Amino acid sequence: MSTIDPLITAEEIAQATAQLGARISRDYDGKDLLLLSVLKGSVVFLADIMRQITIPYAIDFMAVSSYGNSRTSSGAVKINLDLKQDIGGRHVLIIEDIVDSGLTLSYLMGLLKGRAPASLEVCALLNKRSRNEIQLEPKYQGFDLPDAFVVGYGLDYAEQYRGLPYIGDLRGV
Repeated sequence: MSTIDPLITAEEIAQATAQLGARISRDYDGKDLLLLSVLKGSVVFLADIMRQITIPYAIDFMAVSSYGNSRTSSGAVKINLDLKQDIGGRHVLIIEDIVDSGLTLSYLMGLLKGRAPASLEVCALLNKRSRNEIQLEPKYQGFDLPDAFVVGYGLDYAEQYRGLPYIGDLRGV
């Protein structure tokens, strides 16, 4: 049986999400904002951040993979689901659960920049700076993480633990 040690509580997540939503609302007021959720891990964060943003926005989804059932990124990024909307001339804010190595996010940003958005930024709930191979500084960020494999609040290991209301350190699996 695995042990999951809480690192970030549901209350801390709610407070950070409210603060991020307020900043995003101020920064994108009057702009054509598209929230781009990177599935599957960011869907819980997206739902909460949407309720905190007080300005008009649209949403879309992409599904990319580089982990499979592993604890480390393979470095090979696969697009499993692409955008349904044209992002040309729009302000795109990628909603990401975690920046780990930065490889997947770097690939995704390069792909999206080629589609000519007015701006392209990242809102990440978590950043594991000690593991960043590519330095990508999210414009909006909730928490810095130690080098731990985390689950909960949408993050998984082999499709398990996504429903935890907190971020936990997965050990023993």
